[in-house]
Amino acid sequence: SLCAAAAPNQDLSYQELKDLKKANVLHIDVRERWEIDRFGKIPESINIPLGELMEALQMDPTEFKEQYNQTMPSKSDPVVFSCLAGTRSKQALGFAMSLGFS
Repeated sequence: SLCAAAAPNQDLSYQELKDLKKANVLHIDVRERWEIDRFGKIPESINIPLGELMEALQMDPTEFKEQYNQTMPSKSDPVVFSCLAGTRSKQALGFAMSLGFS
C-alpha cells in the first residue's frame, strides 16, 4: 500500500505511482531489508526501513547520498512512502511531516 503526502488519507494505486514516478517523485520503501529480499524491490525506489527514517531525514545531505545513493529530498520535494500493508507508510508520512516536510 502506498501513501502520498499530497493526499495523506488516500492510498495510491500502482498506476498512480507509475505516473508520479514519471514526474521524478522520490519513492521511499519503508519495509525492512529482509522484506525486500523476500518480496522484491520496487524499481526506482530507495529502501529506508521505518526504524531508520527519522534519522535519515535529518542527515546531512552528503551523508544521505553516501548511505542511500540518492539525493536527499528537500522539505518541499514530492515523496511517496510504501510498505507491505499501508500502516508503516502512513507512519512514515507522519514522521516526515513532523520534521517539516510538506
